[in-house]
Amino acid sequence: MSDLSIRLRPVVEADLDMFRRFGSEPGLIGLDWAGFRDAHGPARQFTADGYLGADYGRLMVEVEPDSVAVGFVSYVAGRYGGPIGYWEIGIALLPQWRGRGLGWRAQAMLCDHLFAHTPVHRIQAGTHPENIAEQKSLEKAGFLFEGIVRACEFRAGQWRDGYLYSRLRTDPPPPL
Repeated sequence: MSDLSIRLRPVVEADLDMFRRFGSEPGLIGLDWAGFRDAHGPARQFTADGYLGADYGRLMVEVEPDSVAVGFVSYVAGRYGGPIGYWEIGIALLPQWRGRGLGWRAQAMLCDHLFAHTPVHRIQAGTHPENIAEQKSLEKAGFLFEGIVRACEFRAGQWRDGYLYSRLRTDPPPPL
C-alpha cells in the first residue's frame, strides 16, 4: 500500500510526450505492447478533443503534492444493446510507479468519476491471464471477475485469451 496521494486530471499538452513514449518504446507499456504507433497521433487526438471525447477519453494519474504525472487511465464506450452502453477502462503507469498501490486507486477514482457524470450502469475492464498484479488491482478497485474471453487479442504473434472484470453502479465502492 502506498502513502502517496493521487488525483486524476485532464490531459495537457506536456503529457503528449508520455503518450508518444508508450507508443514507441517496446515494453514500456508491459503486456499491452501492440507494435509501434503513429508518433503524431497523440497530438492530433489532443487537438481534436483534448482526450475528452464523447466515446473515448483519458485522464492523467498525478502524484501529489509534486504534481508528477505517473501514467493515465482511459475509457472507451461500448454497447451490448439498448440506449445506454458501458465504459471499458484501462490504465498505463510508468514502470517505476507500478506496484505502489496507485493503479487500483486510480481505477476506482475513474469509476467514481464515470458513475457520477455519465448514466452508465456498467464499467468493465479486461486484462491478461498472466497479469496477476492487474487482476488484484481490479479486485481492490471493486471489480468482479466475470470470466474468460477466448482469443480476444492478437499479441506477440498469436491469439490470446483475456480475463473480463466488471463493476456495476449498484456495487459497493471500495474504500479509498
